[in-house]
Amino acid sequence: MTDHILTEIKDRVLTITFNRPEKKNALTHAMYAVIADALEDAETNDNVRAVLFKANGDAYTAGNDLIDFQQAGATDERNVDELPVGRVLRAFVAAEKPYVAAVNGVAVGIGLTMLLHCDLVYMAENAVLKAPFVDLALVPEAASSLLLPRLVGHVRAAEIFMLGKKISAAEAVQMGLANSVCAADELQKTAGKAASMLAAKAPRSLQMTKRLMRSGAAAMTEQKVQEGQYFGEQLKSPEVMEAIMAFMQKRPPNFG
Repeated sequence: MTDHILTEIKDRVLTITFNRPEKKNALTHAMYAVIADALEDAETNDNVRAVLFKANGDAYTAGNDLIDFQQAGATDERNVDELPVGRVLRAFVAAEKPYVAAVNGVAVGIGLTMLLHCDLVYMAENAVLKAPFVDLALVPEAASSLLLPRLVGHVRAAEIFMLGKKISAAEAVQMGLANSVCAADELQKTAGKAASMLAAKAPRSLQMTKRLMRSGAAAMTEQKVQEGQYFGEQLKSPEVMEAIMAFMQKRPPNFG
């Protein structure tokens, strides 16, 4: 449902709120479609100079809704890049306006990888990052297989992607994945203030600065396309079927 994603433009800040707290803000194709529309509009909307991501409830996002994605993968022959999630990932890679994230709780999968495209990231003390792609027999997305090793080094990225290592808020700051750790009741205020400060800056100067800092967009696009191909293949694989069944049955998967 569209009310699972809330959008508001105020004082030149577009706020995108994940609003499915009863499912820990797990993202569906319908939710991705709303996010994609908002991000695509933001790039050409003069009333938007910064984007703020936040969430309602006690989780930032549990990642993709596995049932929704598995069902869509079984019936939709389109490449992942052509689906709503693909539009969101393209928007992340192509973004020229600054992104700010307020991570209030667990951030799984896309909850972590989207932070690699944010310019400022603030995390609550109890927030935890996790990228269990291999645990679910999938592969990383959002060009994260390029960006994360570049940021934290190969061996740390391997721990996160291959072993599914959880990253605390303090570790995220130490690794360069976040700016600071905030008390839970100060998180939204801190992130909102940062977004407002960005929105008050000279917009073209800010966009050109972000463009310079994110040199290598072509490599990100190429990596994202390769990830999308592998991700789509795995969605239809027996490995993913077993991983999802094991997850639902609360047992270790058996990959033979």
